[in-house]
Amino acid sequence: MSQKNWSRRSVLSAATLLGCSAAASPLITPITLASAPWDHRLVVIILRGGMDGLDVLRPVGDPHYAGLRAGMLQGAQPGLDLDGFYHMHPALAPLMPLWRRQQLGFVHAVSTPYRNKRSHFDGQDLLEAGTADLARGGRDGWLNRMLQAEQGLSGQTAFAVGHENMLLLRGAAEVANWSPDTALALSPQGTRLAELVMHDDPAFHDAFMEAQALITGGGMEQGMAHDLPEMAPDMGMVMDSQTNGRPAGIKAIAGFAAERLLQDTRIAAFSIGGWDTHRNQARGLNSALDQLAQAILSLYTGLGATWQKTAVLAVTEFGRTARINGTKGTDHGTGGAMLLAGGALRGGKVYGQWPGLSEADLFDRRDLMPTGDVRAYAGRIMRDLFGLNRAVIEGSIFPGLDMSDTPDLLL
Repeated sequence: MSQKNWSRRSVLSAATLLGCSAAASPLITPITLASAPWDHRLVVIILRGGMDGLDVLRPVGDPHYAGLRAGMLQGAQPGLDLDGFYHMHPALAPLMPLWRRQQLGFVHAVSTPYRNKRSHFDGQDLLEAGTADLARGGRDGWLNRMLQAEQGLSGQTAFAVGHENMLLLRGAAEVANWSPDTALALSPQGTRLAELVMHDDPAFHDAFMEAQALITGGGMEQGMAHDLPEMAPDMGMVMDSQTNGRPAGIKAIAGFAAERLLQDTRIAAFSIGGWDTHRNQARGLNSALDQLAQAILSLYTGLGATWQKTAVLAVTEFGRTARINGTKGTDHGTGGAMLLAGGALRGGKVYGQWPGLSEADLFDRRDLMPTGDVRAYAGRIMRDLFGLNRAVIEGSIFPGLDMSDTPDLLL
């Protein structure tokens, strides 16, 4: 690294690109694709960092909600009424036409089997492995096991720029990987550094929010943005100068996925970071939801008529606490929400059994109580979308899962 004067703020911002929560970072956004003989398409979006389902899909009809979130809702823009009980976060307003066309839906009070430890890394591993615990998880993902259950599948050739593979599609079945023009990929040394950085250090978290703002075009001090390409090699990152040192936007990622899905590809998976909202949640969540809305609309416009054959699942490793903390944010929780979209969806509805928000109803008296399993909804969509055998889903793809009570999600 060249010799120059660094402010504490700049150093924290730089270190945060590797730390704070590499597991929740929006700076590492690969995309993985797979081809298959089916005519339908499946897109899985991993929302890294722990999305606050109670803010994204606000249960305003619950008598305890306003009291738990008073400090966050005061002066905030009101949500969009979906059914009288739930209001959608205003940052998702661009998706309201899809809701009205019944091509957008939600599932509330869901989670993976992960409980109590609330680690991003472990939570995401369980989410992508699709198993009941880490000991059973192995190192393959549930989408790859789905591909292994079918005969005659092949990988879809794509451009490999980054080198991070998603566990979701890792395994024996052949898939392809692609990253947009700019890739920030951690070296082994950088990964180790990320593991050593305290996730909940307030200074690092604030710096991370500034680094995240770099993705959307603002918020980072000019000196830091200018120096980032020069710093990258010394920090274990790989950057491409074609976008002037700025990571390619989510539109490029979703747009590329749509292009491939119009051809031989049938399954696409990518991630969106920025959901770790310990402090000043309103700012961070607005930005993350804008990215999610852009991704879904890019898929919608890019797929054209093929959108009618497509289902999109947006899932996160865990929800967040029912109560806000002292810095107008929320901490790692348990139950949360998942978003569904696509022309193949039976949308315009919020699925799931609502548990209530009284203190006695909360998990550990702090989190939304999960009443459903993310894997059951994903399994039901795969079954109806691709005609997979239920025994294969419950036995091989999601070992030990019981999806008997999962409703019809597709047309």
